[in-house]
Amino acid sequence: MSVSRNRARLAPLAVLALGALTLSGCSTLRPTQKAFAPDEYDQRHPIRVAPMLEHIDVFPTGVRLDRRQHLDIVEFARDYSRNGRGGINAAVPVGPYGHHIMGAIRAALAEGGARAPVHFTSYQGDPKLGAAPVRLSFVKLKAEVASKCGLWPADLAGSKEAETWHNRPYHNLGCAYQSMIAAQVADPIDLVRPRAEGPVDTVKRTKDIEALRKDQDPSTKWAKDDAKVKEAQQ
Repeated sequence: MSVSRNRARLAPLAVLALGALTLSGCSTLRPTQKAFAPDEYDQRHPIRVAPMLEHIDVFPTGVRLDRRQHLDIVEFARDYSRNGRGGINAAVPVGPYGHHIMGAIRAALAEGGARAPVHFTSYQGDPKLGAAPVRLSFVKLKAEVASKCGLWPADLAGSKEAETWHNRPYHNLGCAYQSMIAAQVADPIDLVRPRAEGPVDTVKRTKDIEALRKDQDPSTKWAKDDAKVKEAQQ
């Protein structure tokens, strides 16, 4: 009786062991699925902060600048006064208008607050490539994505070597997002470290302390505007 009972107890264990071997044999037929991918998007497409060139192209048509180009150069000069390093370089095309327009360009740079010297270089324009501009440039600290977006090394729906079974994000995921952040950040240093705390609002803090001493709620109470659009227009 004891032998039969032991056999009865061992039978389910044998079935479980056989099932485990079967599953382990099947798992070798395809890659192991991963819940979390090791290659995160910020590691595949990191944002780097480095000195880079900032430039603007001015298309001369005479000795004066039109209003649009004048304002563009003024804003370019303001950016230089805030973030520029070194001097301003001007690549001037060889021709009748290139050097004649530099007086107007200098005046626009001075209006924008750029007091740095302008270093000139000349180049021969190619009429087949269109109008030859005067390129103004300077070095500033900028943020950009170190990798190149738009690369698709693997087919999203492909089954080559069962690569889609890995449950990993595709290579290009997050590249556009990282590029948008790098282009929109006002100060690239914000991507490296937070800014220092600003001064305390003494008036607000004093008001909150007084409210707490009176056993009142110090939070700001916003009035709810129930006016509708039609009522506001009348």
